[in-house]
Amino acid sequence: MKNRARAGLDAFLSRRTPPATHMRGSVPLPDGPLPLVVRRHPTARQMTLRLSPDGGEARVSIPRFGALDDGVRFATARADWLAAQRAKRPQPLVIADGAALPFRGRVLRVTRDAARPRRPVVDGEVLWCGGSADGIEARIRRWMEEEALRLMTADVADFCARAAIPAPPVRLSRAQRRWGSCARDGTIRLNWRLVMAEDAVRRSVAAHEVAHLVHFDHSPAFHALHARIFDGDLARADRWLNEQGRTLYAAFG
Repeated sequence: MKNRARAGLDAFLSRRTPPATHMRGSVPLPDGPLPLVVRRHPTARQMTLRLSPDGGEARVSIPRFGALDDGVRFATARADWLAAQRAKRPQPLVIADGAALPFRGRVLRVTRDAARPRRPVVDGEVLWCGGSADGIEARIRRWMEEEALRLMTADVADFCARAAIPAPPVRLSRAQRRWGSCARDGTIRLNWRLVMAEDAVRRSVAAHEVAHLVHFDHSPAFHALHARIFDGDLARADRWLNEQGRTLYAAFG
């Protein structure tokens, strides 16, 4: 009898709809409603509120068993803070003939010449781009992603040699919050937008992920290895990302 009752209870519980892991809404701001997403996070101890790097969305993380509605109220009560953060976001940069484009810490002037090849070419402080005006932004983005992969693959190989470990596959990321990641299988992903920052900033992220190949945590041993293989000022690179990283999202939407 007890076994049948337990089986019935298990069957009932298995039919229950699992609790929602996230919900969407909006926060009213002076310049219009701001999209909001509230998510349960398995390791969160308290609610946290962030503005996405492009300023287009507010994000709340709540503890695993928290109420999603509480996350909405949490964000709404901080509408003034969100408005202030949104006002600081960089203005969108339209990639067209004459635009100023950040690349490896420099500013290149996009210059279209229909007589030149379609593939962009750097000449001093000018980024020449041939072909028609249509699709120029897409062509430049493809070129920048190719350059990012080339540079980042070399960065990872360099730091792996310093750490005396094999170099893993490198992939590009288009994440909006993370600059890099290291998967359990050893694959390293680096945000392609880092190619717009100065080389030391990009390389600091590559070194960070290489150090994770040896220490999959943020232990003292990890930080010691990161500092040993990186050939620059880590504090300065971290400070730049914290203060200026959002500017990398002004171009290409």
